Order: sequence, then C-alpha cells, then structure tokens
Amino acid sequence: MDFKDVVYGRRAVNFFDPERDVTDALLREIVETAATAPSGFNIQPWSLMVLRSREEKLRLQQHAWKQEKVSEAPVTLIVLADMEGWKPGNRFAEKNFAEMVKAGAMTEEKREWFNGACQTLYGASEARGVAFACKNTAFFAMNLMLAAKNKGVDTHPMDGFDLDAVHKEFAIPDNYWIPLLIAVGYFRSDKKLDPPKWRKTYDEIVVKF
Repeated sequence: MDFKDVVYGRRAVNFFDPERDVTDALLREIVETAATAPSGFNIQPWSLMVLRSREEKLRLQQHAWKQEKVSEAPVTLIVLADMEGWKPGNRFAEKNFAEMVKAGAMTEEKREWFNGACQTLYGASEARGVAFACKNTAFFAMNLMLAAKNKGVDTHPMDGFDLDAVHKEFAIPDNYWIPLLIAVGYFRSDKKLDPPKWRKTYDEIVVKF
C-alpha cells in the first residue's frame, strides 16, 4: 500500500465487526513493525497489555466510559509507558546499554555518562518522567496504528478512560502511565464511516513567537 494511502486511509473507527478476528500472527507482525518507532537513546519505554477475552474487555469497558468498541473489537490494547524505563537496573535499560556496546555505539567506560544523561533528561522531575514515557510511547502507538492500516486492520485510539481505575482493575504497577487504549479490528461493513475531520493547514501549524 502506498504510504499516503495508509496515512489518509487510517481512521479512528467507532464500530468493529465482532465476528472478524485479528490473528495472533497478524497482531505480532503489526506490533513488531510498530517497534521500529524512534525512541530517545533507544530506551523504548513502551509495553502492551493485549485483551482478547470478552470478560477482560468488559472489565476495561466499565472504566472506559462504557464505550462499546472496547468490547466489540477482537483485540483491545492497554498501552503502557514506563516512567522508570530509563533507570539503571531496569531490565530494558540494561539490555539497551548492552546492545549499544555490542554495536559499538557505546563503551562500558561511558556507562556513568549515559546514566547521568538519562537522569538529566528524564529523571529531573516527575513531569519529565511522564513526558519521556508518554512521548516515546506515542511514537510507538502511532506506528502501530499505521502498521495496522497497512495490513488492512482498523484501529481507534482512546483517551476516554479512568486512569486510576484501569491501574487498579488490572493491577498495573505504578511506574506505568497509560497514555491511551487502542481498539484493533475490522470496521463493520453495515455501518457508515463518518467523513474525515478537519485538519490544520501548514500555515496554521507553523508559528513564531
């Protein structure tokens, strides 16, 4: 599919066909494609909870403004952003540093510098930690929705949920922020797709202060 077709074809659809599944193999392909997203120092602070059972999706739906698409979609994702993903000792932070050393992009002698840089950029305040986690995870989430559309799969990103209630319902550790939920599946053919929403023009986007 042409890239412009993917970008303009991606829509946040409200109605999913509950009879059409997204296979494990297809979801894996979409997620692993999404994982090529850029990330500061390649830390990749994103994780996913994959909800497939109706019972799990209904548990989420009760804390997500009772949006029917949460349970109608064959897969609903809880997108997690690890606010401590940069910290020394974190499983993936350690793997990342080791991989950079293996690739020749970093040396063991620079470990203290690397940890200090991450502390300055991401650990200087609570706000910095949230921004780091959510910014990088948003790159991944957008990549995921485009990767899905490229395979003919529809999505809907959702802000409408009770953050604290979802944390509690699914026993999600406190180091994870939940930037969004994503419903994944196929648009119901018996429903009408709304026309595209307006978008800012170039001149409206570019500012000077």
